Amino acid sequence: MLYYALAFFLVAIVAAIFGFGGIAAGAASIAQILFFIFIVLFLVSLVTGLMRRGSKNIV
Repeated sequence: MLYYALAFFLVAIVAAIFGFGGIAAGAASIAQILFFIFIVLFLVSLVTGLMRRGSKNIV
């Protein structure tokens, strides 16, 4: 998914350089949605990692 976020970001930059407002707005909105999804996934994985580290199960 990070590849797609980078691809949409590059499309948004290129579209902004050439002045295509509709394309740039569409790509930027997709990149923004992917950014927030990555933030949420990062926070969930951070919390679960901290919870696993705290519950040292001895097998």
